[in-house]
Amino acid sequence: MTLQESLQQTVSLMPKVELHRHLEGSLRLSTLVEIGQQYGMEVEDAEALRPFVQMMPNEPRNPSRFLSKFHTLRQFYRTEAIVERLVREVVEDAAADHIRYLELRFTPRALCSTIGCSMSDMVELVCEAGNTAAKQTGLELRYIVSMNRHEAVEVGEATLDAALMHRARGVVALDLAGDEANFSVHPFYDIFYHARQVGLYITVHAGEWAGAQSVRDALEVLRAHRIGHGLNSVYDRDVLTELVARGTALELCPTSNLLSGIVESLPLHPIHQLTERGVTTTLNTDDPLVCDITLSQEMLRLMQAFNLTLDDLKQYMLRAARHAFLPTDERQQLFTALQAHYATIS
Repeated sequence: MTLQESLQQTVSLMPKVELHRHLEGSLRLSTLVEIGQQYGMEVEDAEALRPFVQMMPNEPRNPSRFLSKFHTLRQFYRTEAIVERLVREVVEDAAADHIRYLELRFTPRALCSTIGCSMSDMVELVCEAGNTAAKQTGLELRYIVSMNRHEAVEVGEATLDAALMHRARGVVALDLAGDEANFSVHPFYDIFYHARQVGLYITVHAGEWAGAQSVRDALEVLRAHRIGHGLNSVYDRDVLTELVARGTALELCPTSNLLSGIVESLPLHPIHQLTERGVTTTLNTDDPLVCDITLSQEMLRLMQAFNLTLDDLKQYMLRAARHAFLPTDERQQLFTALQAHYATIS
């Protein structure tokens, strides 16, 4: 075995923590082909479907092209049984990559539109399927329920209601995603205030396709506990200072940012710069299918781009454990278990 192969094996087998992974972007291509053929969706084979659900090497890299993949992906949620299968496979794939703790986020309104069920029913369906798979694989799983800022506030209110109904099934947080460049967080203030008051954690997509002001709004208006992406914070000294002072973690997704055209190459991604400036950074895949990547591969790419060590990768995972949306004692147990295991890896 070469040194490179040995390193790949070591990283693959490391227990990991992922805080930012979308259910809708994590499906198996082979399963989508089966579903498409079953429902007459003119899906010939995996290679014919791939360009519609995955970013390809030679296609334009921009947010609209990246998001177009989800318009296709959401057509496959045809029945409750399909949803159960898709969720189960997402959890199985995460466990196969030795992810020990995963926070899986999803947008119930988008998923239930084809089936025609209520958002509450969809949250229950996803949680029940995920919890069964998590128990079978030994992965620890929690859920983040997401809404879009470019949709009506009433949709957000219904999303919060659905999330609150299923906290006992593992819903721990509320997320605001969507078009941050053209839609403000301010209309959603009451929703997120209520969520915080009843004990839900808050994460907000910000500073991904808009500037650092978007991150400031997420922090000051919605009082986010974590920021989804947030890489454009690097361009505003005051926002960086605020992130450090608050200890707010960024859920960074370098390959996703590359494929959506936010950065031109991985070495130009500010993740290492943000880390060196004292911002709490974590490493995530965002959408494994759309980006054609696993968390292990993301770690190895980052290692190469910034000449990082294995100890650097361990720190990314430990920071994620420290900022998991868990009760304090459970978060400490997760951190301690990872730390003990990492002490045996060199």
